[in-house]
Amino acid sequence: MSGFALVPGAVLDESGLLHVGNPLPEQRALAAGTAVVPLGDRRVLAVPGEDRLSWLDSLSSQALTHLAPGESTELLILDPHGHIEHAAAVIDDGETTWLLADADDAEGLLAWLLRMRFRLRVAPRDASEEFAVVGGTAAAVEALAVAAPGGVPLIWRDPWPGVGAGGWAYSVVEPHPGADRDWAEAIVTRSEEERIAAAAARGEIALAGLVAADALRVAAWRPRWSTEVDERALPHELDWLRTAVHLEKGCYRGQETVAKVHNLGHPPRRLVALDLDGSESVLPTRGETVRLGDDVVGVVTSVAQHHEDGPIALALVRRTTPVDAPLTIDAEDVRVAGAQEVIVPPEAGATASVPRLTRLSRRAQAK
Repeated sequence: MSGFALVPGAVLDESGLLHVGNPLPEQRALAAGTAVVPLGDRRVLAVPGEDRLSWLDSLSSQALTHLAPGESTELLILDPHGHIEHAAAVIDDGETTWLLADADDAEGLLAWLLRMRFRLRVAPRDASEEFAVVGGTAAAVEALAVAAPGGVPLIWRDPWPGVGAGGWAYSVVEPHPGADRDWAEAIVTRSEEERIAAAAARGEIALAGLVAADALRVAAWRPRWSTEVDERALPHELDWLRTAVHLEKGCYRGQETVAKVHNLGHPPRRLVALDLDGSESVLPTRGETVRLGDDVVGVVTSVAQHHEDGPIALALVRRTTPVDAPLTIDAEDVRVAGAQEVIVPPEAGATASVPRLTRLSRRAQAK
């Protein structure tokens, strides 16, 4: 990522390029496909071998045995009680399965995969020294991606918020705020990454930073391992059955809990979107307490300043928190009000009968 330090206005930290001067215009450019973002907070794992797809299928929440070359999906690795341990975007090129994982999860995911090889024909490795990840609209990143030996471009097209085969949608809001989000992540060589940095420094390529990319993610209610997942997180709580879980596939670790919660019960917590009051000019940070009155009912998982919705957040709250309750979030020495919008209903599950809801955000109200 060192080359990006030469880009005018660039602000970086250990995770990568945060922004190039103004995250709000960067959001607009990313959404319009006129800018790309170097995803320094992502890592690339490669899994070659004849048994790779059936092996990953047996270990994860996703059905992968028949994944076609170039097809995009994602998987979760669960513990025996159904809690999320690892997550990865998945694309296969016909010879190798490529996993894109958050930087703070990749090492643990790879270590777990290596322990689970047994005698199978698989050879997982960290390919991050060879490859980087660049995000943006599918059209914006298409020309940057590595082409696999079979001619398959290594581009992961985010399936969110679609409902994949065997998946299930808990959110009943229409239209879903992520419906129009065009997001893809291209695997690029490190030399290509340096070329992008040099071109951006000369003003030939427009870049956006991680702050802008994350704001678009939060506005789309898109869960992420590094933000929404804690040691208790279940896929149901995050509406992640949509794209990362196949409810009809064979046995895998944690499947019993996934099926039981979905078919017979309700998740103990639920993800909500918060439309924050910006009058205090103070935004909460991840990990801050969410309150109903003085009672603690949850925790903030992501916060962003969106170019249309203004200050927004995602939070995990108790399932029993009333859906119309006014909530507040601790922020420095003040409490910030947050209007709650339902993502996962309290009644979420296979037998739930929940009326469809319309968007409540500033963006929806303006249309």
